[in-house]
Order: sequence, then structure tokens, then C-alpha cells
Amino acid sequence: MPLGRRMTKDVMERYAADQELAGTYRDRLADAVRAEDAFRRAQAEGAARPTEELRALAVELDRALTEALRAAEAAERVAMGPKTYAPQDAKDPAKARRAAEIARRKAKARTSVRPWTDEVDRLRTAREAHRLTFRVGRGVAA
Repeated sequence: MPLGRRMTKDVMERYAADQELAGTYRDRLADAVRAEDAFRRAQAEGAARPTEELRALAVELDRALTEALRAAEAAERVAMGPKTYAPQDAKDPAKARRAAEIARRKAKARTSVRPWTDEVDRLRTAREAHRLTFRVGRGVAA
């Protein structure tokens, strides 16, 4: 009888994919910082920049923030552990999903997970603030 909880193949695959994505977090965050710097510089120049260029920089910043957010969420799931993944081939999917939800809530209370939860919240807030405050329409810059 093996000790510990067995992981199904699909859980191991999703966990490994999250580990790989979490490993790229610093690079993706650096890309987001570079995109924000370029966007803020272009905003500071104001009327000297065409609206299309500002829009392209705004879209690039949104994309970079989204990618950094995805990596931070993956790092948070990795910190929570494999128990938080619901196996797709479970005998009772509802029960397995509920057990994973409970494990996720318990894991969020751990001190090792809390920094990642805070980082996910920070990135999500930054992305939503960017989406709400900067909209470029036809010749209109907010």
C-alpha cells in the first residue's frame, strides 16, 4: 500500500504544466514592466504620438499584464500543491471537484501561498485599472 495520495496522470500533467509556466513568471513580469514603461513614455509625450501607436502600446501592455497574471496564477497553484487539482477521470466528479475546492481554500491560508495570492490580486488590479482608465477609440484618448 503506497503512502500518501496518488495523483492521476491528468493531475500530474496539469501540475507539471503549471510548474513550467510558473518558472517564466519573472520574465513575464519584466516584459510587463518594459511594456508599461514604453506606454507611460508615449503617454507623457502626449499629442506628439498618433492614437494608433498609443493604442498598440496599450494593447501590448494589456497582453503583457495578462501573461504575467497567468504565470502568477500558475505559481499560486503550484504553491498550493497537487491536491487542489480535481482529477478529470474521477468516479464521482462532483465529489472530486468539491474536495479540490476545499483543499484550495485550506491552501490559501498557508503562509507559503499568501505572497502568490497577493501578487495575483496586485496584477489583476493593475490590469483591470489599465483596461478601465485607458481606452482609445476613434481619435479619442481617455
